[in-house]
Amino acid sequence: MKHARAIMLSVGVTVVSVAIPQIAAAWGDEGHEIVAVIAYGYLTPAARQQVDALLAADTLDTLTAPDFMSRATWADKYRDSDRRTTKVHYNATHNWHFVDTEVDDGNMDTACNNHPSLNPGTTASAGPPNDCVVDKIDQFTTELRDSSTPQAEKILALKFLMHFVGDVHQPLHAADHHDRGGNTVQVLFAKRTKPDNLHAYWDDELVDRLGQDPKTVAAALTKQISTTQAGEWSKGSSADWAKESFGLAKDVSYNFTGEAIADDHGTSVPHLDATYDNRALPVVREQLSKAGVRLAATLNDVLK
Repeated sequence: MKHARAIMLSVGVTVVSVAIPQIAAAWGDEGHEIVAVIAYGYLTPAARQQVDALLAADTLDTLTAPDFMSRATWADKYRDSDRRTTKVHYNATHNWHFVDTEVDDGNMDTACNNHPSLNPGTTASAGPPNDCVVDKIDQFTTELRDSSTPQAEKILALKFLMHFVGDVHQPLHAADHHDRGGNTVQVLFAKRTKPDNLHAYWDDELVDRLGQDPKTVAAALTKQISTTQAGEWSKGSSADWAKESFGLAKDVSYNFTGEAIADDHGTSVPHLDATYDNRALPVVREQLSKAGVRLAATLNDVLK
C-alpha cells in the first residue's frame, strides 16, 4: 500500500493560467453544472444555508466562480491546475475521479486498489493518491457530517463531494475494458472524419445533445423527476451507485450492436449514429438526474 502523501490541499488556490490539453473529465463542465443545478433545487433550507455559508467563506479560491453550480467543476480545475508543470495536484487527486472496474471481472475492490485506509489524523483531502471515487465520496461525506472537522477541510470536502457524486454516475468512470475507461476506444460520429474517443463522447457530445445551457437542461430534467423516483434514487451507497454505472457501461456504453464500422486508415472504428444514441441518451438523462438527486440527498443528510 502506498503511503499517504504529506502535501495538504489548500483551500485558497490561485493558479497561473497555462494551456491545458483537452482530457476526458466525467460529464465535462456542462454535465457537472447540470447535476449541481438539479441538486441545489432539492436541498432543504437547512442544508442550503450551510452549503451557501461554506462556499461564501471560500474567498481565496479563484479556480472557479464561487457559486454552487460553478464549484461543481472545481475538482477538475484543481486536478488540472498543474498538469503541465509540477503535477502535485494532478498526481495527488486524479485517481479519485473514477473507479475503473474491469468489465471482464467486475471486481470493484481491485479497481479501488483494495481501499487504502486513511492514516490516523489524516484528512480525506490528504488521503492516498491511489484511492478511488467510491471511497472519496464516503470519506468526504463523513467529514462534512462531523462537527469537529475544521472549516477549511469542510470546504474542500464539499467541493470534492459536489464533483465526485457526478463523476460516479458517468458509466465510463465506473468501468474499464483495458482501455482507460473508453479513453483509448476510437469512435466516429456525425460528420466527423477524425475519430474521437468513447469516453469523451459520453463526457461531452451526448450531454451537448441535451442543450447548451445547463440551467435550462437541469430545469427540463427536474420536471421529469417524480416524487417516487426522487425517493428511490436517494437510497443506496456510493458503491451501489458505482455498480449501477458499471452495469450501464457494460450494457450501453460498450455496446456497439447495430453500428456501422468505418475504416480509419486501416483501422476499424465504430460510427456512432442514431442507433447508439437512442440507447445512450436516455441513460445520460437519467444518470444526470440521479446524480443531482443523490448529491442533494447526501448533503441534506449530513448538513441538518
